[in-house]
Amino acid sequence: MSIIVAPDDTSASLALQSGPEPAFESLSFGNFDPEEAVLEWECLLAGGSFEDLVEAGEPRIVAGQDNDGCVVFALSPRLSTALADAEHARLRDVAASWTRLRAEDGEVIGTEIADAIVGDLAALVSSARRQNQSIYCWVA
Repeated sequence: MSIIVAPDDTSASLALQSGPEPAFESLSFGNFDPEEAVLEWECLLAGGSFEDLVEAGEPRIVAGQDNDGCVVFALSPRLSTALADAEHARLRDVAASWTRLRAEDGEVIGTEIADAIVGDLAALVSSARRQNQSIYCWVA
């Protein structure tokens, strides 16, 4: 999975065939469900329930099919704002909570790795906002 910065949905959808490199500023992460992760991060950072987000159509698919290989989806504006506005201590708390959530489902994500993922994502979101761009996730 890669998190990419793009000016709009159309540009982000180009990553569907070519992947995130070299056209997009990006971060790459490993073994976890990215769609589930962004919903969990939003719940932890901004409140609400996982089920409510799913019912609202989050995360919003911009290209590809969720069950058919590659997909590109948008991080919600609410999650992007929460990530960009969060203090470092808050991001660390969210990472620790996310680690516990994953452990409840039998998935082991180290606290340091979770902290790096959430912190790097927040930094990328902040950078994208300064460039008036959005954040998307490319999954292959």
